[in-house]
Amino acid sequence: MKITRLLGGAAVLIAGLSVPALAATWDMPTPYPDATFHTKNITEFASDVAEATEGGLEIKVHSAGSLFKHPEISKAVRSGQVPAGEFFLSLLANDNPAFGADSLPFLATSYEQAERLWAAQKDVIGGLLDEQGLMALYAVPWPPQGLYTTKEINSVEDLAGLKFRTYNATLEQFANLAGAAPTQVEVPDIPQAFSTGRVEAMITSPSTGVNSKAWDFLSHYTDIQAWIPKNIVVVNKRAFRRLDEATQAAVLEAAAEAEARGWEMSRAETSSQIEVLKENGITVVEPSEQLMEGLRAIGAEMLENWKGEAGEAGATLLNAYQQ
Repeated sequence: MKITRLLGGAAVLIAGLSVPALAATWDMPTPYPDATFHTKNITEFASDVAEATEGGLEIKVHSAGSLFKHPEISKAVRSGQVPAGEFFLSLLANDNPAFGADSLPFLATSYEQAERLWAAQKDVIGGLLDEQGLMALYAVPWPPQGLYTTKEINSVEDLAGLKFRTYNATLEQFANLAGAAPTQVEVPDIPQAFSTGRVEAMITSPSTGVNSKAWDFLSHYTDIQAWIPKNIVVVNKRAFRRLDEATQAAVLEAAAEAEARGWEMSRAETSSQIEVLKENGITVVEPSEQLMEGLRAIGAEMLENWKGEAGEAGATLLNAYQQ
């Protein structure tokens, strides 16, 4: 009798018969709903992996924080509770400020600048993730971030005292410098937070505004294009090493395709979702020069603070970006 032990997606030969390998399954938590383009892209990534491995690796996507809440996802991957996950990159800024470079106001405000920043960030982020037992698979940006409010905003002074939605340390610092009152609110809780008066203003993408049906609870969107933050998809290094070489290659190839596809999806989202905001009654305005001057001043102060905190990793990243 001929018996061959099965590895990865290879077949087992028992008594000369070919028997398909048992598929490995990865649970993958993601923080955003199914309608979000990031989640759609991840679903396609998972499908590509399954197809390339002929079912040898199935990635089960748990969207909208259904398996782990957003702040817990990176920790769950790091500890091996799940092999892979997606999260907002700058959520790790408390671990090292270099993780938050893409959320610095007005450092990178166009897709061309955002691509250059990611090219400068990638090796630095890769090294920092490696220290945590993680490996980046790909990163995809959100559309440029705009200002959502329950009233017209013409200057930074108009933000003073407003309860301001935050989701990371960088945005909390921004709110404080603007004289607003920072309030931590995750994406699924945005509608309730506005409706109950817990928050009165936020900076986020047109995509999140549409997915949250912002027209139900606020009136104005000011297109300040403050920064272009990214979501990152990571894998636990031990889990990745347990895959055979062919499956590893399939995952990396699908990840490269997902990154390229995701950047194009993000570009398409920017204009289309702003139109949806308009169609549903939100007043979409270009920012006044007075407002932009005040916001840029806050951004310059935050960049100087970040340089002091980010140390060598930050200096390496910033030098590469500004060359």
